[in-house]
Amino acid sequence: MTDVISLAAELIAIESPTGDEGRAVDFVTRWLVARGWNVTLQEVSRGRANVWASRGRGEVTLSTHLDTVPPFVRPSLNGDRLYGRGACDAKGIAAAMLAAADLLAQEGEERVDLLFLVGEEKGSDGARAANRLEATSRFLVNGEPTESTLATGAKGSLRVTLRTRGRAAHSAYPHLGQSAIEPMLALLPTLALLPLPTDPQLGETTVNIGTLHAGTEANIIPDRAESELMFRLVGDVDEVKRRLEAWVAGRAEIEYGSYIPAQHFHTIPGFRAAPVAFTSDIPLLDRWGTPLLFGPGSIHVAHTPDEHIDVRELHDAVTAYARIVRALLA
Repeated sequence: MTDVISLAAELIAIESPTGDEGRAVDFVTRWLVARGWNVTLQEVSRGRANVWASRGRGEVTLSTHLDTVPPFVRPSLNGDRLYGRGACDAKGIAAAMLAAADLLAQEGEERVDLLFLVGEEKGSDGARAANRLEATSRFLVNGEPTESTLATGAKGSLRVTLRTRGRAAHSAYPHLGQSAIEPMLALLPTLALLPLPTDPQLGETTVNIGTLHAGTEANIIPDRAESELMFRLVGDVDEVKRRLEAWVAGRAEIEYGSYIPAQHFHTIPGFRAAPVAFTSDIPLLDRWGTPLLFGPGSIHVAHTPDEHIDVRELHDAVTAYARIVRALLA
């Protein structure tokens, strides 16, 4: 069997933040070609490409992403943990998928494809491009750190920008102006009172006040304030919009940004199953088959300076991915 720990460490050692994934793509491509896989590179933008590998007519596709968030953190093995940027999100997962697919290929199974994407951490341009390919799979097994649990579903997301406007003036003469900050500061604390939908499987809709920008100088009455919110959705986005607009009630302008719907996933008997709160590329890959979401590692350490994955869990993930594929093909 492929040494999945060494493979993961080699991938982690390649710096590949979103937008600069080329070296990771080259490494994975060479690894697959050397083992007899047919590899198609789909250019997403200059120097960046998705990797699609097959041996026949793939019915199950294993997929994850090769980009990471910055900053780069070199790999290190400390006891029973492999540390480094991408250890669990998602280069360790990519290594486990490579090892599992190669194991299945050695057994003569040629109905498995691999799809490694760029851009997942910022806009998912790789997934959007991949959904234009002529996929043949009936099932898509997407890899994100779910603590080796099959996700029953995932919350969606909605970005919202609130804006309040005022009138600029010299701060020595405040009666000549109108502050845009004061109505924003009055509005945001009441967000906790906004009633939001719940779902018996995915739980509560949540909202985070992520950014707040206002004013230019202390001696100028601010004429503009802006706050960006992120909703984690469990159901109908239109219902959330209706409730939000009723709550704002004309006190601010509302601009809707990116939206990913809540999802419910296929599961397999014999695996732990539970919902997750984060989003993935799955909603953008609907041509690749019925979705499943599974991966070793915890989302709670992803994107942190201490990002890591348990060595035993990573080894077990190779077997788990092979089990999932066999069950789906059966």
